Amino acid sequence: MKKKQIAILGSTGSIGTQALQVIEEHPDLYEAYALTANNRVELLIEQARRFQPEAVVIANEAHYATLKAALADLPIKVYAGTDALCQIVESQPIDVVLTAMVGYAGLRPTMNAIRAGKAIALANKETLVVAGELINELARQYHTPILPVDSEHSAIFQCLEPGNALSKVILTASGGPFRQLSREELAHVTKVQALKHPTWSMGAKITIDSASMMNKGFEVIEAKWLFGVQPEQIEVVVHPQSVIHSMVEFEDGAVKAQLGVPDMRLPIQYAFSYPRRLPLSGGRLDFMKCRELTFEAPDLQRFRNLALAYEALHQGGNLPCIVNAANEVVVAAFLADRISFLGMSDIIEQAMQRIPFVAQPTYEDYVATDAETRQKAAEWIR
Repeated sequence: MKKKQIAILGSTGSIGTQALQVIEEHPDLYEAYALTANNRVELLIEQARRFQPEAVVIANEAHYATLKAALADLPIKVYAGTDALCQIVESQPIDVVLTAMVGYAGLRPTMNAIRAGKAIALANKETLVVAGELINELARQYHTPILPVDSEHSAIFQCLEPGNALSKVILTASGGPFRQLSREELAHVTKVQALKHPTWSMGAKITIDSASMMNKGFEVIEAKWLFGVQPEQIEVVVHPQSVIHSMVEFEDGAVKAQLGVPDMRLPIQYAFSYPRRLPLSGGRLDFMKCRELTFEAPDLQRFRNLALAYEALHQGGNLPCIVNAANEVVVAAFLADRISFLGMSDIIEQAMQRIPFVAQPTYEDYVATDAETRQKAAEWIR
């Protein structure tokens, strides 16, 4: 059997490193064809030497010389820059492109991969948040499957029944580290506190998004485009135990849930192997230890980002793009101790009100919106 050739965009991040573990666990089925990173050149070098891909790309061109020299003794093609990143996904042997980059940067290479007819294992939720309608149209035009890797969306995907329409999708949320804090207490939380997620081990940006519930807001927007549902059919339920990863409700009232231990290798592997299920090492859910499964409604007053995401979804156009760009700016500022936890929502809301709205944006509109929002949001923080 021919091995599936995998390109991992963002191989040095949390999703990327776990994807390599999946490849390592099934060396007879998968092979890393291309690995890419933004700045973590030393880890990329280590991965390249271990997995011997056909090519590696470092987006930050300042690291090219280091990467090239370190791999000079190996027959690995070494590239640098955003253009190279977007071009590598078009390589003929590639079967699946795992988009594990963080943020808006994942949009352009994902579009290139779709046009090249590659199956997309989508971990970069911002691609659909920013330009969901455009991405779906491209996927239809090029007959390209988009397989969700986010834990919640993979759970929904695993619950679907061909031919049976959904009444709603139910996204579960752990609630993050600040679930029980008052708004007054949230005003004083620090980045150190925010980076301590109670369930998942993730990169800094997505961990902050989880603490502010913007990550869940983005998942709401992503769910619309992945599953063809309307905003009113997407429900968020806080489930602190993180045993149920998400649920679907069918038209007859039946609800199906996907349960499991918090292990991102499962949705990654399922995206690689779909529709097959393969053995996977690691823990298993022990129902004797599941003493309680609790659920509560998210507090949209304390966690305004979720409400802002719903508003952006309802209005559509370039508003989700505005939200994403402003959020990337404020999260970076929060991590640099330049804005408060609650102040992040203030800037995002300001951007939604002041950046020009475009009802039917083109790709060029998204690019312009992203650039303008980043510039204005950075100015408002000062």
